[in-house]
Amino acid sequence: MDAVQILTSLGTPEGRADPYPHYAALHEIGEVIDLGSGEVLVVGYDAISAVLRDPGFAVSDESNFDRDLPGWRENPVFVQGADWILNLNPPRHLRIRSLIARAFTARRIAGLEPAIAAIADDLIDAMADKASDGSAVEFMHDFAYLLPVTVICELIGIPEPDREGFRPLARDLAGVFELNDLQRLPAINAAAAELLAYFAELAGQRRAEPRDDLLSDLLAVAGSGDGRLADAELLHNLTLLLVAGFETTTNLLGSGLGVRDGSVPPAAFVEEVLRFDSPVQLTSRTGYDTKLAGVPMSGRTNVVTVLGAGNRDPRRFTEPDRFDPLRAEGGPLSFGGGALFCIGAALARLEGAVAFPRFPALAAAGEPTRRDALLLRGFDTLPVSLQ
Repeated sequence: MDAVQILTSLGTPEGRADPYPHYAALHEIGEVIDLGSGEVLVVGYDAISAVLRDPGFAVSDESNFDRDLPGWRENPVFVQGADWILNLNPPRHLRIRSLIARAFTARRIAGLEPAIAAIADDLIDAMADKASDGSAVEFMHDFAYLLPVTVICELIGIPEPDREGFRPLARDLAGVFELNDLQRLPAINAAAAELLAYFAELAGQRRAEPRDDLLSDLLAVAGSGDGRLADAELLHNLTLLLVAGFETTTNLLGSGLGVRDGSVPPAAFVEEVLRFDSPVQLTSRTGYDTKLAGVPMSGRTNVVTVLGAGNRDPRRFTEPDRFDPLRAEGGPLSFGGGALFCIGAALARLEGAVAFPRFPALAAAGEPTRRDALLLRGFDTLPVSLQ
């Protein structure tokens, strides 16, 4: 099959359920595949890494919205998305990211480990109570969602009674990353508007009574009057942090549950889960009049980097379809790279390293269901029993 035929198969429900044979077929064509009409697909590890780290390849920011998304200002999710740090290029990206990154320093993340361990233990105990009569429990909701959402809510400063309602809202909002059906847009917009209203109200409370949390810290910067962070930039990026703060980690925990192995160091196991079944499968950049892996790109070119394919590149990884936490080749592309490297990568890795050693008593208790999506890969349901 040629690349177009492979991509057509990849876009079917069966292809989305198991994209890796299709990635292998793409690898046989080459690292960089010119699809024509200004579209380039990048599947090779080295080529993806080069794109992500090259400042000459830009993300699609507000300057492109008028051309690519006519009427975007009528949709709350796109108005907010225009301020999200993953949709910004320098210098604006650096200005906003540098402020938010203060909450994700190595020291602050490492200091969260005892709290993450306590949350994980409480969730395991709650699962054990539910399963005390021998019935199955739902791992994705009862653990894989609740652990990262509790951690990010603690970090931001979201009160505990408000947290459970965030899952359906965040799931709806995450649909904007893979918007292939415009009928979903009203639900996505509604979730964006509701989350923004919530954060605006919570920000008002924190202005009146600051606390030791990320929201209070960012409000202090936003209220400094020096132009470093506008209120809208702050509130809009809080919605992004909430979704990004648990969506990918939830998928990481679900994917790792099926291949867990207590005989290897947790950190090495997490890295291999990230490589083997990346929670984020692809991202994109825009290039202008450049060349990549010998492929010339004239004019404006949309460059799709398939992270999940790069993580299974046989040029980089020996037997890439084999799960091997002790493999010598590391460095999964799952968190991106360069200036837009995932700001919460260290937190996600820590949550996985804390969580996975606590799972040896879990066993499959039914047929899991996967999300019918390619970009954000993970499970919808994963029933387990406690042995």
